[in-house]
Amino acid sequence: MKVSSLAIPEVLLIEPTVYGDERGFFFESFNQARFDEAAGAEVSFVQDNHSKSAKGVLRGLHYQIRQAQGKLVRVVEGEVFDVSVDLRRSSPTFGQWVGEILSADNRRQLYIPPGFAHGFVVLSETAQFLYKTTDFYSPQHERAIIWNDPTVNIAWPIEAAPTLSSKDAQAPLMKDADLFP
Repeated sequence: MKVSSLAIPEVLLIEPTVYGDERGFFFESFNQARFDEAAGAEVSFVQDNHSKSAKGVLRGLHYQIRQAQGKLVRVVEGEVFDVSVDLRRSSPTFGQWVGEILSADNRRQLYIPPGFAHGFVVLSETAQFLYKTTDFYSPQHERAIIWNDPTVNIAWPIEAAPTLSSKDAQAPLMKDADLFP
């Protein structure tokens, strides 16, 4: 696998080695030892999640203020634009975002460490999105920032307003949100 740091170095782009022929393809989607080596630390995943969404659905920008979750994300059907926002006040990249196209075709994955908000918008007719987390879901610690916060200024590749959950539509601006030290 090839691992690259993005503009925010802690966010990792993972591109697997794919073996294909006339029968189809094979690739190793996760290997704990290789992942730990690439991340430069031991990372334990405790939960797997799977969502399916229609075109134009935007999920995010989510995080947990306590029991903060690292996420290893990928798409197994369709295409999304995936975004990570640094919410660590002590970070030199605080308030900055990075985004990548993830698709079933490119098989790319992103590792988003704890301390980041995460979200994605579906670009294809539908998308199935899988992700591993480093801590369990904790509804009482779940937080969000609004997807179109002008201080974050994410360049979402969409032409129309996205479809949001009522919770995401009511998310606060980053300046009013609970953030990490």
